[in-house]
Amino acid sequence: MNDQYLLIQAEHLKEAWLRGKEVLERALPARLEDDCFQFQAFGETCKLCPDGITLGGKHPTGPEGILISLYARNVRDEPARIHPLQSFKELPNSGPYQGAFVARSEQVLVPHVLSIERQRQVIARYFSGTINTDAPSGDFSFTLYPLPRIPLYYIFYLPDEEFPAAVTCLFAADATSHLSVDGLADVAEYTGKKIVSFV
Repeated sequence: MNDQYLLIQAEHLKEAWLRGKEVLERALPARLEDDCFQFQAFGETCKLCPDGITLGGKHPTGPEGILISLYARNVRDEPARIHPLQSFKELPNSGPYQGAFVARSEQVLVPHVLSIERQRQVIARYFSGTINTDAPSGDFSFTLYPLPRIPLYYIFYLPDEEFPAAVTCLFAADATSHLSVDGLADVAEYTGKKIVSFV
């Protein structure tokens, strides 16, 4: 694991635990087992312990460990308020991250739209998500939960004779209450990589 990642993760984790067990249990939300909180993160079982994090039984080796610890440090004790949905560019102070977000979180999925459609039920289940029946547009849609209070609402457009495939990733109305804008961008990027792994 990158030493710098470890240091950042440890700092966020320390601050998260200073919130107190009762607050963390409600805010994450999670189940306390053997002095560690257990919940789903990025489709896998996550254990948040005072001395570290495991994801799918392994210590995270990339930015996902930082994202989980940052989430634990900042998430509010309130259920996600999904509507009205908002695009990334509508999030406050998202301008500097806009280009990277489009490229790494939306465009990265475009070549795989047909395969994602075939696997949409599996992907939604993996991320504790749902197939959306209320999508305002698009050919299919699902909501994924990479973190319990950070839903990502995806709308997919299949290619046809006139238009290429397209993907839109939307955020909950209160997304920035639970995580910073750059953190949200990173969550969407890492979620996109996981989606591609299914196809």
